[in-house]
Amino acid sequence: MTTNDSIEAANVSPNVAKLEANLARVEELTQRLLKVMGHGRHIALALQGPSQELYLKAATAYMTEMMHNPAKLLEHQLEFWGKSVKHYVEAQHLLAQGKLHPPTDESPKDRRFAHELWDTNPYFNFIKQQYLMNASAVQQAVENIETLDSEEKKRLRYFSQQIVDMVSPTNFLPTNPEALALAAETEGESLVAGLENLIADLEANDGDLVVTLADKSAFKLGENLATTPGSVVFRNHLFELIQYAPTTDKVYTTPLIIFPPWINKFYILDLKPQNSLIKWAVEQGYTVFVVSWVNPDPGYRDTSMTDYVESGYLTAINEVKDICGVKKLNAVGYCIAGTTLSLTLALMKKRKDTSVNAATFFTTLTDFSDQGEVGVFLDDDFVDGIEAEVEETGMLDSFFMSRTFSYLRSNDLIYGPAIKSYMMGKAPPAFDLLYWNGDGTNLPAKMSVEYLRGLCQHDKFATDGFEIAGEVVKLEEVTVPLCAIACETDHIAAWKSSYAGVQQMGAKDKTFILSGSGHIAGIVNPPSKNKYGFYTNPEMGLTADDWLDAADQHEGSWWPTWDKWLSQKSGKKIPAREPGDADHPVLAPAPGTYVVAK
Repeated sequence: MTTNDSIEAANVSPNVAKLEANLARVEELTQRLLKVMGHGRHIALALQGPSQELYLKAATAYMTEMMHNPAKLLEHQLEFWGKSVKHYVEAQHLLAQGKLHPPTDESPKDRRFAHELWDTNPYFNFIKQQYLMNASAVQQAVENIETLDSEEKKRLRYFSQQIVDMVSPTNFLPTNPEALALAAETEGESLVAGLENLIADLEANDGDLVVTLADKSAFKLGENLATTPGSVVFRNHLFELIQYAPTTDKVYTTPLIIFPPWINKFYILDLKPQNSLIKWAVEQGYTVFVVSWVNPDPGYRDTSMTDYVESGYLTAINEVKDICGVKKLNAVGYCIAGTTLSLTLALMKKRKDTSVNAATFFTTLTDFSDQGEVGVFLDDDFVDGIEAEVEETGMLDSFFMSRTFSYLRSNDLIYGPAIKSYMMGKAPPAFDLLYWNGDGTNLPAKMSVEYLRGLCQHDKFATDGFEIAGEVVKLEEVTVPLCAIACETDHIAAWKSSYAGVQQMGAKDKTFILSGSGHIAGIVNPPSKNKYGFYTNPEMGLTADDWLDAADQHEGSWWPTWDKWLSQKSGKKIPAREPGDADHPVLAPAPGTYVVAK
């Protein structure tokens, strides 16, 4: 053996040895993977996808249209076949000439295919182009079905897209060049790390596959999240009431209470100091209270919407009034908590209770006639499955809510993170918003069904009236001055539906603000970031489209505009209040005990 041969062997052998060791480790981990995969929960078919009736209707409609208009469908098929064959012939022609580069690529830009090999490597480019042709053909086939009603068409469009997204070549190791290149570069180390990440997620969730979106070790509530100083000053079986310590010498007379959604935890409004709406509101001179809801277990089976109103909203309002020695306060409701705040205000109207001076609604639906993107999960097939699940378990586990909302953005919240974690072995990022997103809560059985049936499906609050606490309340009975903030790309509470609900409220004093971005980022948008922008228009009698066309556009955050509105409804300034009083001793420092309880 020559000196050069010895040097080459010395350079290669360690790499080969490392690769062989990693492959052996992969085999070992695979056995562990197979063991844990059998331990996941049994998920009823009704909660795994739409009923077969939807697909049967679609297939029947497709066949019927093919019989009545064969030329149209044949044209569609020939177009797809023509593109596919042309693409294949062009690729083969280049290879026959010894040219190892792909044919002309006019496919649309897609961030899933950002890696350069999708464009430069003939094999991967061929796969990408063919996949996008297939995806386009499926979409066109769905759009060509004309005999389904609009809701069925909407659901078919959504679930067919879910299938298309699921079979993307980026989701499979043999057809993902970025993952393959990294595996080769690291001698298989990335595959080992990816398998370890996959197994860790399965073991952490008792066999259920829940992709970890954020580094859980990077955050701790009260230390680097939810750090605004304050104290728990009241507690019952449903919530802890947090009063935040003032940072100004004087505060407005009228306190502010914030009701966050109990679908998630309150600290979305108090992440880091830089993006905490709670901290910012305190700094503007408001005495801020926040409700931190309990995370229910099966013992809350019979807790109803009425319980949330009576033992939650009305109790919290009375405690705040007692602590501050006032007759009125201002209230905020976010998402489902805004919906329930509206119910509470209508109930208070019937009871002649004027405790709420003005109300603010963040991304709130009260008119469910158009349910937006989330409406694909609100037909009887899914809701029947949820009702059966909660009847058996006593609660709707956070697993189901998290999965539903994740599939509304599956490429961003499921497939993309899974590729990075499981194929490429990368650790999840230390991202506060994604950490909160993975810190879900359960819902009581009775409340879940009441909300889904009475409000979402039957739209009773905006139509015949919704029964709450022994009264039938209607949307028109919300008459306090109000400000509603909706978000332009919200996939949970569509802004036009939010606007429609505000239009039907009986208040004479209405302000509507449309923020840029989505359900979370559009709300958690501090002025310091100067992002997204927002729209205002005082004319509330217009259609949603006309309202937006005539609206004034503003740069940056809507928070200062809301502050201007809220300050005018908060009275004069008085000496700052410290948390609690003689009858409300401090029970715990913020963020409290309910938010960290397991």
